[in-house]
Amino acid sequence: MYVSSTSTAELWPDTLKGVLRGIAVAAVFWALAATLLYLLSPGLDTWPRLMVFHESVGMTMVACVLLLRRVRTFSRFQPMARWFLTGVVAIPTGFIVGHQFAFLLLGEPLRMIGYMSVSLVPILFTLLVGGVGLHYFATREQLAQEAAARSEAQRLAVDSQLRLLRAQLEPHMLFNTLANLRSLVREDVDRAESMIDQLIVYLRSALAASQTESVALSREFAQLRAYLDIMALRMGPRLSFRLDLPADLEATQVPPMLLQPLVENAIKHGLEPKVGSGSIEVVARAVTEITAGIEIRINDSGLGLPADEEDEQAARSADTSYGLQHVRDRLQAVYGPAARLSLERRHPTGVSARVFFPT
Repeated sequence: MYVSSTSTAELWPDTLKGVLRGIAVAAVFWALAATLLYLLSPGLDTWPRLMVFHESVGMTMVACVLLLRRVRTFSRFQPMARWFLTGVVAIPTGFIVGHQFAFLLLGEPLRMIGYMSVSLVPILFTLLVGGVGLHYFATREQLAQEAAARSEAQRLAVDSQLRLLRAQLEPHMLFNTLANLRSLVREDVDRAESMIDQLIVYLRSALAASQTESVALSREFAQLRAYLDIMALRMGPRLSFRLDLPADLEATQVPPMLLQPLVENAIKHGLEPKVGSGSIEVVARAVTEITAGIEIRINDSGLGLPADEEDEQAARSADTSYGLQHVRDRLQAVYGPAARLSLERRHPTGVSARVFFPT
């Protein structure tokens, strides 16, 4: 799920569409090689014949490379040795067998390469072009592996940040909730029981989320509902909330606890310090921008952004900015640059945190 600039699947596709696209690229490459050889050695052969020979040699060479990649013995070698051995096998095989295919296509009798006359130009040129092609794919494979390693390191870093964020948020919420429970047990037993029930739901959901890389959006909303129910019991009539998740989006997979920091920020820095009642709503909907995706808005009627601060990065306190940056980092790691988090002012008061990610 984590993005990289060049994936191994793109480099060595397994789907029919991907294979056909790779063959088309190879065909263009060898057509350019045939044209170059014709221009460099105009008396060597006609351009159509050179085209047939080069395409036959090139396609045979590509077939050899693809077949060798499926041989387990080759996968055990280091990348440099593997590509060297691939060249040793694929280039001569492509040259010899490819010429026989070309003779068949041209309707000429099969014969050994160099029959009646020997020219080193095609041999050296094929060796050069084949070596350049293999070097290109070897370089792309190395870059793809490095990108995958970077993505994995980024994923581990983001997961570490998530664990740190949980370590900061959950004990704080748990201690405050237990403190409220202590007083409610004496004053309002029914509310205390309801808070305990919601706390169990929240902790069970948080534990399940900690053991997976993605959860259904319905589970994410269920965890938010449990958390907001607890906060509503704590804050009483000062807090009301609404969750809106369309049925067709419930199965969408998202990183666990993606929205939790945004909801906590809205309550901690927007609604709790505010005098009087306030509200918060979490609304998800499918949208079509440059790319199709899902937009989730966390709207609150709290104090809002500082009047003299337009920069959303510095619009909250330091610990809040960490939470926002954490959400941004996770969005980038999972969905790439198309995903984003932005803050908008609401009128007359409040903040709207907008999360967008492609589907």
